[in-house]
Amino acid sequence: MYVLIGILIGFVAAIPLGPVNVYVISQAIKRDFLHGFMAGLTSAVLDFVYCLVAILGLTQVTALMNRWLVVLKVVAALFLLIIAVRLFQQSKNKKENLPSKEAASFSARPMLAVLALYVSNPSLYFFWIGQAAWVTSHGWVGNSTLTDVVFALACGTGGALWYLILTSYVSKYHHQFSAKTFRTIFLILAILLFASALYTFLSIFIHF
Repeated sequence: MYVLIGILIGFVAAIPLGPVNVYVISQAIKRDFLHGFMAGLTSAVLDFVYCLVAILGLTQVTALMNRWLVVLKVVAALFLLIIAVRLFQQSKNKKENLPSKEAASFSARPMLAVLALYVSNPSLYFFWIGQAAWVTSHGWVGNSTLTDVVFALACGTGGALWYLILTSYVSKYHHQFSAKTFRTIFLILAILLFASALYTFLSIFIHF
């Protein structure tokens, strides 16, 4: 039962169109399915790690995140802004459906970018702390280390399933898009990341 709950939590948590989803979509379009999925898979692995750490050390993790909250938000806002600027520039220069140079060889850059997005995003820490508190309060986890690991792994599996579906769809149909459509998509993605960066920065001073 708790395994199915974990898969559902991981799947649903990955769906909202946040910075990670935006970046995964852009990689599937700019490069190919493999780069998009590996970026998404990195996110799923990190979900597994965050969930497990939150379950095993709920109090300690909360105290640490509160101490570095402002710094993490500043770093997150800057990183999102950098990616948004790059996407905005690509929205003006995009001319072909799939750049052959980028598709020719595998690059680890998408995975490193997702790693940076996760490390600098405090909301993800608090999300998994909240989920850990919820499932622990129901007695589904916390009884043994094995149970905790299996639940966290189920959460990561749910996220991986979502990114597999997302990148499969985007990589399959993006070849049908015109250059103008590509520019529009990248412009929208850039605006979403600009908004995310602004929201993250303002959240330091304003409680939404």
